Amino acid sequence: MVNNLMAHDLLWGLTPERLPADAPAWVVEALSLGQPVVVRRAMSAAGYVAVGVRGQSREQRYATSILVAAIKRRVRPEDLCHVESRRDLPALHALSRLRPLLDASGWTWGISGSAGFELASGIEVLHERSDLDLILRTPQPLDRLQARELLAQLDGSACTVDMQLQTPCGGVALREWAGSSPRVLLKDDVQARLVSDPWQPCVEQVA
Repeated sequence: MVNNLMAHDLLWGLTPERLPADAPAWVVEALSLGQPVVVRRAMSAAGYVAVGVRGQSREQRYATSILVAAIKRRVRPEDLCHVESRRDLPALHALSRLRPLLDASGWTWGISGSAGFELASGIEVLHERSDLDLILRTPQPLDRLQARELLAQLDGSACTVDMQLQTPCGGVALREWAGSSPRVLLKDDVQARLVSDPWQPCVEQVA
């Protein structure tokens, strides 16, 4: 499974007993409630995957790792595209508006961030000021004109919509790629660096 795990996947199976002894009390409490952890971009030891634990506040984020053999369930962002919620919140209204547009785009897309966490776990973390975080799987290049057209569809939603393009070399913000800067920030498991083309082989990406 470890080779198939990707950033933003939600995983169940990390228990308080597997945490470092100095883990904050809120992390222990969160995992005691059975909440998932999210795969993050970072290197990890063999047989482990880097993950993050989220708490009640935006400041409560804890980086750790989970033993791959301990994973009991996995939910990918694209698994959540058609999960419905009855909550009346701007992020969910934005999702309802964008869903048919993204379905018709021909690209594989998914929901991450707070919205993805809530839809996958049932734990209510969204609020009135929450952004909507989306990902777009882009194994083939999305040119900058296409990026601007897509961004125009996202803007004007009921809340701020942040989309990350998932290229074979890492993740890049759609808003950056749709901009005018000749180089954009690409994040992979090792580092974040400025590149001119997020789809070029990583060995050629030299800041």
